Amino acid sequence: MSRPKSASAACLILAIFAAIFPLSSRAQEQFQYETDLTAKGRIFDGVGAGFRAIRRGANGNYYILTAPAPALQIYDAKGKRVGQIPSDSAAKSKGAALVYGESFDVDRDGRVAVCDRGSNSVKIYSPDGSLTASFSVPAPESVVLLAGGEVAVASPSTDDLVTVYDLTGQIVREYGDREEIADRADINDQVNFGQLAADETGNTYFAFDYMPEPTVRKFDHAGYLAMEISLTTLDFQPAAQAARKALARSDTGTPALHRIISAMGVDAQTQDVWLAVGSLLMHFDKDGQRLASFRTYLPNGARLEPGTILVEADRLLIGADPQGTYEFPKPEKLPQ
Repeated sequence: MSRPKSASAACLILAIFAAIFPLSSRAQEQFQYETDLTAKGRIFDGVGAGFRAIRRGANGNYYILTAPAPALQIYDAKGKRVGQIPSDSAAKSKGAALVYGESFDVDRDGRVAVCDRGSNSVKIYSPDGSLTASFSVPAPESVVLLAGGEVAVASPSTDDLVTVYDLTGQIVREYGDREEIADRADINDQVNFGQLAADETGNTYFAFDYMPEPTVRKFDHAGYLAMEISLTTLDFQPAAQAARKALARSDTGTPALHRIISAMGVDAQTQDVWLAVGSLLMHFDKDGQRLASFRTYLPNGARLEPGTILVEADRLLIGADPQGTYEFPKPEKLPQ
């Protein structure tokens, strides 16, 4: 039989393949087309090594966390440094300075919450930069501020994926089942390292950083599972299977797990999810269907592996350590 030379013939072969090996709608994502996404340029040039995260406040200012640093920095929309959290005066107060900030969030009122991994605590700051509360959390990994004065925290050392506190540190609720993929507790703890995001309706999103199969779960405000993205398609299977085999061989010693999901960003209005696996950036709609896939590049042509993603109305701000923060165009149409 001669090789097909038309697009219709290629589509026929894919249809036959799908009939013989039936796949779910998500599994058919393996046929998605990838295109290049190149940064327009670098912003906040003074921030590079130790970069952890960037957030935008309701007033238009940008908050940037590096580690180790005693405070996160505040910049205006033009890139001018205009302050820090904690403020210079507040930083002198006992326990106000950061030891090793891992993650943070800022709400509409300018309140800031920081996971200070160096002190095993979550610290809450007022808009003027003063410390208003600090409560103990073992190995806090990620944090988001929710409506009603609530703080959602992810820690691999807790019994659930997400713990929600009030602003005084009292537990309000816990939700999200941990993944137990090995017989060893230390391996399971590492698998349950993750990062949080939230949208305007109060949904929270948890991305498993080290799960062999890239996985994101979306929970409603009460903590019920609303959606899951689980990339188990043929293009992800070889790496996932290799990771699971490596875990099975880890009988002793410290497990050497490789980070799978490097960054997650959520459009707070549309609930679209942007997910980075290495330099592969994927765009999902609010129901978890993949819309497009991209490879991220710096202006000089080098690949960029996102470490954080800030989704704005007209652009994506993607940062990494030590490259810093770059502005990317926000694709609105699917690749042709």
